Amino acid sequence: MIEKQYLSDDLVISCLNTNYDIEVANLTFLSLGADMNASVYKAQTFDQSSYFVKLKRNHHNDISVVIVELLQMEGIQQIIPPVKTIHGQLTQHIEDFTLIVYPFVEGQNGFSRNLTNNQWLRLGKMLRQVHEIGVPPSIQNKIRREAYSSKWREIVRSLYIHIEAKPTGDAVALKLLKFMKEKTLAIRRLVDRAEQLGKKIQNLSPKFVLCHSDIHAGNVLMDGNDTIYVVDWDDPIMAPKERDLMFIGGGVANVWNKPHEEKLFYKGYGRTEVNTDILAYYRHERIVEDIAIYGQELLLKTSGDRNRPEMYKQFKCMFAPKGVVDIAFKTDEG
Repeated sequence: MIEKQYLSDDLVISCLNTNYDIEVANLTFLSLGADMNASVYKAQTFDQSSYFVKLKRNHHNDISVVIVELLQMEGIQQIIPPVKTIHGQLTQHIEDFTLIVYPFVEGQNGFSRNLTNNQWLRLGKMLRQVHEIGVPPSIQNKIRREAYSSKWREIVRSLYIHIEAKPTGDAVALKLLKFMKEKTLAIRRLVDRAEQLGKKIQNLSPKFVLCHSDIHAGNVLMDGNDTIYVVDWDDPIMAPKERDLMFIGGGVANVWNKPHEEKLFYKGYGRTEVNTDILAYYRHERIVEDIAIYGQELLLKTSGDRNRPEMYKQFKCMFAPKGVVDIAFKTDEG
């Protein structure tokens, strides 16, 4: 969960009033997402208009607004464009933070509500459009490119010594160590196989396209009119299309893992050849990244973060029957 950034509500409200001409009656912090350097709020005006406000630390050249603007120019409708400042800017700086304002869309995400058949078709069609965009070099230069880095694998390997050593830490750390010890073979298999697949893929030199990079159910929003929106374009990447397709049928948070959903999505996406090695790589690597992040937070930090029990719960969820680990292994086995 996102933690509230150290910036007073009064300063945020003043910025909205001065730079957006938005007179805020109530500013509510929303504990959403997983970005430790961001906070989100709901700003409600005196006339009952609502805005979604995102505050990000050290993002003075925010790529998300550039990508959303590109998608808007390409006619993609399943996005929520930011509200411009009174000076026509897409972002506003406050001290060491960047403020981005969007219209507030009342709805539910894919974690709490199943997509309808028609929404699966529309999601497939929309993602195909994204993957077919010819991204100008000036924008490509600002987007990270897939490098099949071993960063997360090395972090997980560095945790092996903690798994084998005498357990220490708070109650959550002790529970995690016990669970990781039980799942040692699966964890090592995930890390080693991700390494092998990454090396294999690099020799293939697959085509790179614009990818959202985190298009799981939590980033698909549905409003009361069954309109869908893909949100959180904070970390786009130029990569093989499988970087996004891995989420369809991937089972993140134990949803989006039903065969009929996958069929509907690909009916909307259209005919395409999916490389199962690349798909398996991304499904393995995604889990390795989560193991690294949760492992570092819960084993190497001693702060009494109130989110620690929830992190432990999410860690265990990955290994649940028909969860992401089972699906990654099944993808690899063909």
